[in-house]
Amino acid sequence: MTEPRDPDGHAAMHEPLDLVVVGAGPAGMAAAATALDGGLRVALVDAGSAPGGQFWRHPPDDARDALPTDDLHHDLRTYRALRTTLAAHERTGRLALLLDHHVWTTARAADGFTVHAVDRSRPPEERAVVLRAPALLVATGAYDRQLPFPGWDLPGVLTAGGLQSLLKGGGVVAGRRVVLGGTGPFLLPVAAALAARGAEVVAVCEAAAPSAWLSHPAPLLRNPAKWAEAAGYASTLARYRIPFRTRTGIVGAEGDGRDGRDGRVAVVRTASLDADGAPIPGTEWRIEADTVGVGWGFVPQLDLLLPLGCDLADAGDGTTAAAVDTGQRTTVPGLYAAGETSGVGGAALALSEGRVAAVSVLTDLSAPGRPGARALAAERRSVARHRAFARAMAKAHPVPRDWPAWLTDDTTVCRCEEVTAGAVRAARDDCPATDHRQVKQLTRAGMGWCQGRMCGPAVHCLAAAARTEPYTPAERLIATPVTLGALADSVDSPTDATPSEPT
Repeated sequence: MTEPRDPDGHAAMHEPLDLVVVGAGPAGMAAAATALDGGLRVALVDAGSAPGGQFWRHPPDDARDALPTDDLHHDLRTYRALRTTLAAHERTGRLALLLDHHVWTTARAADGFTVHAVDRSRPPEERAVVLRAPALLVATGAYDRQLPFPGWDLPGVLTAGGLQSLLKGGGVVAGRRVVLGGTGPFLLPVAAALAARGAEVVAVCEAAAPSAWLSHPAPLLRNPAKWAEAAGYASTLARYRIPFRTRTGIVGAEGDGRDGRDGRVAVVRTASLDADGAPIPGTEWRIEADTVGVGWGFVPQLDLLLPLGCDLADAGDGTTAAAVDTGQRTTVPGLYAAGETSGVGGAALALSEGRVAAVSVLTDLSAPGRPGARALAAERRSVARHRAFARAMAKAHPVPRDWPAWLTDDTTVCRCEEVTAGAVRAARDDCPATDHRQVKQLTRAGMGWCQGRMCGPAVHCLAAAARTEPYTPAERLIATPVTLGALADSVDSPTDATPSEPT
């Protein structure tokens, strides 16, 4: 499926837009399809080369036959139906599907919102694109939350999401002997996918205990599909004889260099954890492995929402998310959020939230093609059910309170700026810094290429006086690296309601 192009290769949209959707994952695709079916003119913008986001990440369309990855996905029937719907509306000219477009900022305007993006569909060329519409829906998903440990900066240590992205997006198995660690059900599909592609998964280390779910039976009973999914993964782990160790954490990694601090990772150290997450003395294991995948849940991607001034809410898992009403409306009129930006909860939740948000847009813009009340009520019930499950999951798989006990003072916390745990602790104890923003000012932690996405949650935990405060990322006017040329083109571009080229 290709997007309609003008003679210069840019997306063609000859009528004013009603809605801009940023993010073409499950929430964004569902929202765009529902809004289009209701009669709106929509621009769907995504940084990827194909719709689907991280959940439905695929190789580029022209490489699908050479890199089959369909067996790594769930609910492909829904994905294909959404792509068919989007393709049909694209042919009519009502949808501008802007792939390989990186949105770097958004702004409020008198008649709606202005969205600034960079078209990177024809590298190395970059072109500024400006979109304007009365309604904006942000569905930019989330990214892996990481907790540092000695050796986590060695080659071969990746996020669990990174391992899965390599598999789904390119058919790449990152290593031969893999150890996975962290907390949450996401570790299971990553282990199953790696094993199915020939990797030896030496161990899956889950910091929590399965018995924690016994305190939250209602969400489990209301989501039988989750049971079936978990049973499938348990069967896969048993088939490949993958050890699943509970109350266990990855507390260190050593390289194959002479002092263990350089070279590719060669040894992973694990330990049993007490109820608060501190390693229990005498329980450490050394496991030979060339790859480590670590994941401690996800952090909502709020970069485009923060500058617009919408309220945030405690997501219940140590992070903050966009505060939304039952229609996925934020506190800023005309601005909507769906999927992980309003709280991490999985693809099924994101799909329903995307549809609910689109119905709100249709209602607020007085569009004629709104779905019936019964369909909307069903989607809202789905949102409530899956959101309850997400809250229960956050309680059953929390970030361990005492995880900083793993760190030595010379453990790197901010890899971009090479700031150590000792430096962060000194900023906390001597200055004293009380949150990650103050630590950033004193140590440069979070000022590097990733802008704190990798180290921000960890620095927050190390610095916060009360660890009960959720992590809120710093506001940034520029959400993704952008060239000065693209910035200049964006300023010079006319901000009309169509995708615009540099003047």
